[in-house]
Amino acid sequence: MKTFLIALGVAAVTSWTAFAAEPGKMVDTKMGKVMATDTGMTLYTFDKDTKGKSNCDADCLKKWPAFHAAANAKADGEWSLVKDTAGKQMWAYDGKPLYTYAEDTKA
Repeated sequence: MKTFLIALGVAAVTSWTAFAAEPGKMVDTKMGKVMATDTGMTLYTFDKDTKGKSNCDADCLKKWPAFHAAANAKADGEWSLVKDTAGKQMWAYDGKPLYTYAEDTKA
């Protein structure tokens, strides 16, 4: 089974606040602060990805959907854009592609 990790923890809070229009946000959970989408879904990284490259294949993306970016999205600071294995633009933080988990209900 492919292992996913919570994308970022408390250490990211200070750099996160400097970005005015970030695609995600920090939220408090029972496990502490985690990065989440604007709809409250926790964001994860895939330990087999490399900086700037998604290695999550089609089967992987069914369970771990890519955190896709709008067509007009612009990279800024620690936020960058990479392509998933299907060629669609997705968000990355500090070069690490970001995903949600299909079975999550909230952060």
